[in-house]
Amino acid sequence: QVHLVESGGGLVQAGGSLRLSCAASGRRLSSYCMGWFRQTPGKEREFVAAISRNGDKTYYADSRKGQFTISRNNAKNTMFLQMNGLKPEDTAVYYCAARSALCSDDVRPITFDRWGQGTQVTVSS
Repeated sequence: QVHLVESGGGLVQAGGSLRLSCAASGRRLSSYCMGWFRQTPGKEREFVAAISRNGDKTYYADSRKGQFTISRNNAKNTMFLQMNGLKPEDTAVYYCAARSALCSDDVRPITFDRWGQGTQVTVSS
């Protein structure tokens, strides 16, 4: 099974940028559709973005199109989320996730098999 570890979270001022990374080990990342989700206390885990196995297709939550960019480097077994123009409402724990099934428009959290431990992103106003 693939093991996922996120990094790159932290504290940033509103309008700033962060780049999250998700490093995979145990199996080749190219075997998986990958996604980013986020969660705040008391709320359900929310889809942010997903990327197909070879990176040719990307999927975004409507509210984050143009603000966030998902990418992957299969040679380095790593996935990224570039977040620009951050807002206080973007504050959350961000999780990377993998699924063996192909990426599709169904990006519910339940469709993903493996999860990282999360990285905290805090955006101050």
